[in-house]
Formats: sequence, C-alpha cells, structure tokens
Amino acid sequence: MTDLNSPSALAQLLQQFFLQRLSQQRNASPRTVAAYRDTMRLLLQFAEQRLHRPPERLTLCDIDAPLVLAFLNYLEVDRHNAIRSRNLRLAAVRAFLRYVASKVPEVLGTIQSVLAIPMKRYERPLVGFLSQEEISALLTAPDPDTWCGQRDRVMFATLYNTGARVSELIGMLVGDVNLERSPSVRIHGKGRKERAIPLWRNTATQIRNWLRQIDAAAEQPLFPNRSGGPMTRAGMSDRIKLAYHAAATQCPKFAKRRVSPHLMRHATAMNLLQAGIDLSGYRAVVGS
Repeated sequence: MTDLNSPSALAQLLQQFFLQRLSQQRNASPRTVAAYRDTMRLLLQFAEQRLHRPPERLTLCDIDAPLVLAFLNYLEVDRHNAIRSRNLRLAAVRAFLRYVASKVPEVLGTIQSVLAIPMKRYERPLVGFLSQEEISALLTAPDPDTWCGQRDRVMFATLYNTGARVSELIGMLVGDVNLERSPSVRIHGKGRKERAIPLWRNTATQIRNWLRQIDAAAEQPLFPNRSGGPMTRAGMSDRIKLAYHAAATQCPKFAKRRVSPHLMRHATAMNLLQAGIDLSGYRAVVGS
C-alpha cells in the first residue's frame, strides 16, 4: 500500500505519468508533454507558496480540491490567464489525477472532488478577417534592408499562404519545404498529423531567396532567430505587433484592429473562399 503521506509517492507518480503514461503508452507529442509539464510546474510552485513546503516535500493528499480551486483562481487573477488557458490547465491536472486513481485507489475520494471541478464557460468572440489591402500592408511592413525584416516578410507570407498555427510555423524546418515543380510545405500539426500545403509562386520565390541567406541544412529552422535557433511564440507575436504598428501608418483601417496570427489564419480562409478555391487541403485553417 502506498504511503499517502510520503513525498516520494507524489514524485514517483509524476515521473511515471510523464515517462510511461504520456510518452510510452499514449505516445503524446512533445508539444503535449511540454504543456502538461508546464501545468504541473506551475501547480507545484503554487502549492509551495500556499503550503510553505518545497515541491519535494509535497504529498498526494496535498493535491486536493481546495488547492486546485485556489490554483485556478491564481491563474486567472494573478497571472491574467484567459478562461480557455485556465480550462487547459485544469484538463492537464485532471489527466494526471485520473492516472493516479488507477495506481493509488486509496486517494479516489480526494481525486473525485478535483475531477468534479467544472470547466468554466466563456463567450467565444466572433473572429473577423483582414482585407486584401490590410494583408498587403502587413506583409510589406517589415524593413527589407534588415535581416530580421527580410525574415519577417517571408515568414508572414508563408503564414498567410498556409494558414498555419503559430506553433506550426515556428516549427517548420528547411527540409519541410519542397521548391521543385510543384512547390509545397509540409506542416506538422496537432496530434502528430501532417499535411502538405501548396505554395503560391510568390511565396515559393521568397522562400527560395531566403534559403540563400540562412543555414539551409534540412534539420535547421526555416525561420530562425538571430542565434540560429527556432523562434518562440512570444517572439513571433512581437514581430507581428511590430509589423502591425508599421503598417498602421500606411493603412488607416488598422487603427482599430487587434492583429494576431489567429486573425491572419482566418484571413487566409476567407480570401481563399472569396477566390473560389477548394479548401479541402486547408481543413486546419477553417477548423480552428
């Protein structure tokens, strides 16, 4: 029988959850594992502050409903997380505790009280889309006389062409691009799903020119940061904001806009539909 008051029990179960449950049994993607890891890291840090004990001294019994509810409130109030992010964190905690219940049925009562915590409902805002004029202003906003500006121009063009998610865009490697007779790029999506998206002639030309300026080895990031490594989500968002402010001086319509990669994804779908193009290859764009 597991000693519920032993800190080693929680540590062992966390290790088994990540190494066995997620990685081996479920074959979860590195992105999923990273998201779960970040949630548990935040939860342990919060528990340390609330219970005045370091993570290595926490026990299974500490992860109860009052603690998790306080953690969720902390995410919303102190960290200013959106409700959607709060719900994703709760889903990760639930997944871990369901695994614990299968291994340590003695704590089922405590776990059930946590599993009973509901997801919070929220209004999904209506997502608009950018016009061709606005897209053109955004794509040409980065300074073509700088290395970062050149990267941003081809990066935004690829984002608009493919309707990729931010994680998919910054995860693109040089080897994912095919610039032969029918140019395309391979996108690694959620759940290890892959799809090939055709590249427009202008996008393919921009990528071809860009590859001459970077390390074009197949395993290298297609859109690296200044250090040669992959860009981060925050870095990508910062570059779009910078381009937005530059474009706003040329395109007055931007004045009341809140431009984001997600908005550009919808612009891709809407403009393709308006052009009468079949979106069967762009399911991930119109789906979320």
